[in-house]
Amino acid sequence: MRYIADFHLHSSFSRATSSKITLESMNHWAKVKGINILSVADFTHPVWYKTLKKKLEETAPGLYQLKNFSTATSKSTEKTKPYFILTTELSCIYSQKDKTRRLHLLVFAPNLLAVEKINQKLGQRFNLSSDGRPILGISAKELLKIILDISPDCFVVPCHAWTPWYAVFGSKSGFDSIEECFEEQSKNIFALETGLSSDVLMNRLLSSLDKYTLISNSDAHSEKNFGREANVFNLTELSYKNIINAIKTKRGFDYTIEFYPEEGKYHWDGHRDCNVFLPPEEAEKTKNICPKCGKPLTIGVLHRVKELADRKEPFLPPSGPGFKNLIPLAEIISQVLKVGKQSKKVENVYFDLIKKGGSEFNILLDLTKKELEKIDKKISEAIILVREGEVIKNPGYDGVYGEIKIKFLEEDNKNKNQKTLF
Repeated sequence: MRYIADFHLHSSFSRATSSKITLESMNHWAKVKGINILSVADFTHPVWYKTLKKKLEETAPGLYQLKNFSTATSKSTEKTKPYFILTTELSCIYSQKDKTRRLHLLVFAPNLLAVEKINQKLGQRFNLSSDGRPILGISAKELLKIILDISPDCFVVPCHAWTPWYAVFGSKSGFDSIEECFEEQSKNIFALETGLSSDVLMNRLLSSLDKYTLISNSDAHSEKNFGREANVFNLTELSYKNIINAIKTKRGFDYTIEFYPEEGKYHWDGHRDCNVFLPPEEAEKTKNICPKCGKPLTIGVLHRVKELADRKEPFLPPSGPGFKNLIPLAEIISQVLKVGKQSKKVENVYFDLIKKGGSEFNILLDLTKKELEKIDKKISEAIILVREGEVIKNPGYDGVYGEIKIKFLEEDNKNKNQKTLF
C-alpha cells in the first residue's frame, strides 16, 4: 500500500513558525494534502511533549493518531487517515578543527518512552524550553551517540545536507564528507535529507553518497507548506520499524517528491542585499566576491555540490528510490490566475479543487488528464505540463526563493505582450 510521509516540519513552539499550528490543524492539513504520515515535530519542547502525551495514542507499532480520531465524512478527505511519527530537528553548534560547525539533525524515535528519555538526557545539559528546535553545544557525533545509546531503534539523518548554514556539507560551516563529521559514528548514518535547494540528481554526482538513501521533507514552518517535499513508500504493513527499514535498505521506498531545486532559496550563489545572483562558474570569475559591494557571496548549494563532485553525470543506483519534481498546487493555481498564491482567490479555488479531487497529492500525482479536465481545464493543462517538466527555472539565492514558471503560461504572457506592442 502507498504511504506518503513528511518527516521534517515544525510546531508553533519553533521560532519563525505559524502560531496556529496545533495537532488538530496538523491532522486537518495532512488530510487536505494527502499525507499519510506526518512528523509530530519539536518533541523536545516540554510543553509540546506534554501535548503529545495527552492527545496522541499508538494505533500502529511506533505510530500515533489523535485520540478519539475518526475518519472525516467528506468525500474530499475520507480516504486519508493521518498517522504521526515521532521526529524532531535538533541544532548542533560547536567547534571542530578550528572552525565553528553548525548542523541540523533529524531524529526519529520509536515511541514516547524513548522521547521521554531523550528529553531527560538532553534536558540535564541544555535549555529545551527555549525553542522547539533547541541549540545544543555538542558535536553531531556526540549527539548521534547519545540518541542511539538511549535506543538503538532511534534513527538520525543530517538535515538539508547542502544549505550554506546548518548543514553537514554547508559552505559556511560544514564538512567535506560524512566521515569527517561523524568519524567512528559514520557507520550509523544511513540517509541524508536533500533539502529544498538540492535534488537527487545533484547528490548523485558524488560517488561517496551512493551508499546513502536520499529522503526529502518539507521543513515546513506553516501548515500550507506541509508536503512540499515528501517520501513515498510501498509497505505491506505499516509500522515505525518498517519505515526505518525501508529507508535503510531502499526496499519499499518508491520515490521522493521534490521541489525543483532552483526554487530553493540557496540554489545559486548570491548577495541578497545587492540583488546579485550568479551560477557557480560566474561566481568563481569574481573570486566569490559580490561585484557590487565587494563583500563575500553566499556560496549556494549548486556551487558546493560541484566543489565536492567526482562525476560529470549523476549515477542513479538501480535499487534506490526514484524521484518526481512537482510544484505545489497553490503555486500552480496562482500562476494560472495570475494572482499571489496567498490571495483569497487562490485559497477559494484550492479548496474547491480539493473538494472535487480528494487531496492535493491525488490531484498532482494520480488523477488522469481526463479526470483533471472535468475539474478545471486550464489548471489541468498546467498540472500535466508540470508532470512533464515543462517549466522555466529562475534560481533562488542567499535566502531568496527562486521561481518555477509553467511554460505555456509564460508563452501566453509573451503573446499578450506582443499583441499590445503591435
